[in-house]
Amino acid sequence: MAAQKMFFSGFGGQGVLMIGRNIAYAAMLEGKEVTFLPAYGPEMRGGTANCTVVVSDKPISSPLIYDADLVCVMNLPSLLKFESMVKPDKYLFINNSIVTEPAKRNDIKVENVKANEIAIELGNEKAANMVMLGAIVRQTGVVSFDSIEHVMVKTFEGKKASIIELNRKALHAWAG
Repeated sequence: MAAQKMFFSGFGGQGVLMIGRNIAYAAMLEGKEVTFLPAYGPEMRGGTANCTVVVSDKPISSPLIYDADLVCVMNLPSLLKFESMVKPDKYLFINNSIVTEPAKRNDIKVENVKANEIAIELGNEKAANMVMLGAIVRQTGVVSFDSIEHVMVKTFEGKKASIIELNRKALHAWAG
């Protein structure tokens, strides 16, 4: 497998770091090489948040990327700023529950995911990031659903165990 360079962006509180972290942990569980580099503004909730994940079967020399095989945007400012990072013929995932503008480029694969709307139908809008994570796993196969579900059980243990089933449903809710 060639290195898969991924970039996730949105407002703090939308769970973009969790999307990236879950992919990173699932890739490690599968024995792959991984880097995870989070970045967020001082506000945490409502400020900007993004992360870079690189997954490979060979050692990764740097967690920094300048172009990506996959960019996931959960809000309009992220689309406007990061659409240009997507390599030609690669993926741009857009949360079009919130992002009302279409992608400008026609040389990339655009996946429009109504993440918030699907999460609301499931009973909790906070699961929008898990809907998006499921769409990414379904379209790219970067990691398996089994690995993501294993990581999810660890992520949501203890007091958060009550939301595992909701998040599992959200993970599988997007059919493409």
